[in-house]
Amino acid sequence: MSSFSDPQFLLPPVADRLGPFPHGDFLDTVWKHTAGPADELWIVSDERGLVPLSVVGHTIRFVGSADLVDYRSPLGEGTADLIAGAIGSRPKGLRIVADSLPRLAADVLMKGLAAAGLEASVEEHSLAAVLQLPDSFEEYLERLGKKERHETRRKRRRYEAELGEIRFTRESLPGPLFDEFVTFHRQSPGDKGGFMTDEMVAYFRDLLELDGWGIDALVDDTDAMVAGGFGYQAHDAYFLYNSTFDPVRGDLSPGVVLISGLIDIAIDNGATVFDFLKGDENYKFRLGAEPRPLYIVTAMT
Repeated sequence: MSSFSDPQFLLPPVADRLGPFPHGDFLDTVWKHTAGPADELWIVSDERGLVPLSVVGHTIRFVGSADLVDYRSPLGEGTADLIAGAIGSRPKGLRIVADSLPRLAADVLMKGLAAAGLEASVEEHSLAAVLQLPDSFEEYLERLGKKERHETRRKRRRYEAELGEIRFTRESLPGPLFDEFVTFHRQSPGDKGGFMTDEMVAYFRDLLELDGWGIDALVDDTDAMVAGGFGYQAHDAYFLYNSTFDPVRGDLSPGVVLISGLIDIAIDNGATVFDFLKGDENYKFRLGAEPRPLYIVTAMT
């Protein structure tokens, strides 16, 4: 069944803490906005598990661009055998490229490809940044290095002196905050300013319609948005998918205030993990995150 409504999407991924990214509703949204007219959806499933694949030209990939899908994984306990049978049914000469795999997911894929008689290679190609959360925000600050702890507190105090109490509001459906989020993005310098095309706006708007997604907006004392995080809230983790801020307020370090505030909210909500997702930007590690390596597996049928 090549459908995102396949009930096997309810199975757990072989790697843990992957947020929304292996879910059918998320992948359906990515596919809707990015698939080309000749791209083939190939969701392989049976009682053992599910693997969400696509065939693009002469290449077999997991569904969705690596720029939009931060984590990938087969779902279910029997997916190595499922992969072996599925890949074995395909003609010779196809290239397999599977990126953004946590180690356990990469190992399962490698096992399946080996069972299909293919020689595969695996290498680290990217990383995510994951912060383990303590029981309180003060404890989190104490875990930071002395310099970063001082800077975070200083920037938060300066913000409060200029704009009042650090306050957040959450929008779980497209509305005024979403429109401001898009506007701030488009006002950003460099590549970030060109990211939020009309196609990307439509994609993010549809994501916001899905369960768990929301914009957490840092607002000033007049309720105007200063910065916003676009993220996914699971029962024990927060996944920060995208963020932006009002460039007019850039001198008040809105990025630091936003991220530290989101961490505070996540702790209050009982989360044990704050996931910055893919990317090795230094600020993530200055704020306490640890690297989570991601792997790419390649082979030829």
